[in-house]
Amino acid sequence: MTESAQQAAGGRSTGPFARFEWMIAGRYLRARRKEAFISVIASLTMVGVAIGVATLIVVMSVMNGFRGELLDKILGLNGHFTGYPIESQFTDYKETVSALEQVDGVKFAVYFVEGQVLASGRGSSTGATVRGMDEANLKKLDLLYNSAEQGGFDSWDDSTGVAIGYRLAQTLGVGIGDQVQLINPDGAMTPFGSTPQIRSYPVNAIYNLGMVEFDSFYIFMPLEPAQDYFKLIDDVLKPGQAPLDIMASDAEIDAAYDRVPRASGVEVFIDNPDSVNMMRERIEAMPNLRPMILTSWQQRNETFFSALQVERVVMFTILSMIILVAAFNIISSLIMLVKDKGADIAVLRTMGATRGSIMRIFSITGTTIGVIGTLAGTVIGLIVAANAETIRAAISDFLGVTLFPPEVFFLSSLPSRTDPVEVTVVVCMALGLSFLATIYPAWRAAQYDPVEALRYE
Repeated sequence: MTESAQQAAGGRSTGPFARFEWMIAGRYLRARRKEAFISVIASLTMVGVAIGVATLIVVMSVMNGFRGELLDKILGLNGHFTGYPIESQFTDYKETVSALEQVDGVKFAVYFVEGQVLASGRGSSTGATVRGMDEANLKKLDLLYNSAEQGGFDSWDDSTGVAIGYRLAQTLGVGIGDQVQLINPDGAMTPFGSTPQIRSYPVNAIYNLGMVEFDSFYIFMPLEPAQDYFKLIDDVLKPGQAPLDIMASDAEIDAAYDRVPRASGVEVFIDNPDSVNMMRERIEAMPNLRPMILTSWQQRNETFFSALQVERVVMFTILSMIILVAAFNIISSLIMLVKDKGADIAVLRTMGATRGSIMRIFSITGTTIGVIGTLAGTVIGLIVAANAETIRAAISDFLGVTLFPPEVFFLSSLPSRTDPVEVTVVVCMALGLSFLATIYPAWRAAQYDPVEALRYE
């Protein structure tokens, strides 16, 4: 007897699987001329598993990157909380920001002036949001402050210009130094009603945040010019000062009145974006903090991110079917292999191989197909996910079409973030399905009766 036959007869093994079981399973995986068709099916099954695993990893990585990039952009410019005053005019905005920054868990807070305008350039107009901020607050927003592609935010408080997104600059047809006309319907009151407020400002900076919404609709302006433009500076009579008559000079008016600026609201940035409920309680529990309406980023974007989460789950479920189909292919290829190896199974049984040995041989054969396919798919998926934007750009250039247009997907590039936990889940699922697919064919092989199998040989 050969060594393998002796091991089969004696039932000796070197672990959970005997060495001869591995040897026979390996021989069944190698193609021979009369078994070429079965081997081709096994190879295609292996490719199917690899494609399924790679597709799942790439799609989930892109979905994670899309959500993460959007979250980073949105929360890099807008706070985790946006607060608007409930009572009275918001004149104590600096004190409010200082108080908010003392709350445990708050990274920083900024105050701002905001309003809607019609922006006009060289023969083109579009709606825009103007946000007034001083340089100290701009520096807190690293995403914005470091995003200037032309010009910059140096000496921002002393400037009289504006910063606009590069997409808005393209829409208006303006560049650095050109004038942008801003039209606000809430202008000066006249005997005939309110007249629009129309002013022009030079473009001092053009920024690129990489998000279509911000790059297309936001205009940033120094705080004091913004307060003046939106009439958020009130003339308050000094204590003990008698009201002046209408014939008073400008010097007398300046001496009798204090100019008190106001802000529109505050943005609050916290350490953990997911702890908004706990942080809301901390902020609202602060003593001596003016009453404010706090809106969290989850409330502002609830529908959008909920839709992303549903899409992510649905895509995972649908693409998992690819692996499930490959698992069924493993079943079919093993059943064909069992039919083809009926005589071999009978010989092994007559030499002393147990039903358990036969099951393990075919389980090893089928599981090996799944393991190789899973490993290959994981490697391919990780490589493609890591180079998703490069591949997208190459395909777009080759086909001459824009894949994932930023106007639709909000981002100017295709992001990808691979989650090790999700990769582990995909790999374990593929391996588990591959193993489960071998149980029935292996069990059928173990039920072969040696006498019946050899009768017609």
